[in-house]
Amino acid sequence: MDAAERSRERRDERVEQRPSFSVVTGGGLDARARAGVSPQFLQRIRVVVACALVFIALGACRVALSTATVSALQANSTLRSQIQEAQTLNEDLQVEKSVLSSSNRISRIATQNYGMTLSTNREVIDLSSTSDSADAASTDATTANTSASADGDAAQSVTNTDTASPEA
Repeated sequence: MDAAERSRERRDERVEQRPSFSVVTGGGLDARARAGVSPQFLQRIRVVVACALVFIALGACRVALSTATVSALQANSTLRSQIQEAQTLNEDLQVEKSVLSSSNRISRIATQNYGMTLSTNREVIDLSSTSDSADAASTDATTANTSASADGDAAQSVTNTDTASPEA
């Protein structure tokens, strides 16, 4: 059995010495077609897509800013026209107020419509005491105020008498 074992060992050695069957990657046209898209190409596509997205985002921002500017300008124009209308109305109301609040007009309406006249009699009450100087000073001030008021009323009555019609 020695001989049989030796021949088996030799056969085993020969089998081990022979290279085994293995797949070697090839470099032919087939291999390139099966490899797919290269990583460099994918990276370039990603950069181009990123640049396009940035460009689109900048365009959208520009459109949004333009829209906001136009709407702000329209609002300003509307406010400007409202301010002009309010100023015109204010001027008209001031003119009407001055016409309606004139003392001549009020006196004429009171005289003609209601039969009122300005009083010509003025009564003055003297509340001064006999010996108190403080009361005398206050009485002098009251008399001065009353006389000033009477002078103003007298001027009003003269003006109203000149302008009032004698029909009342």
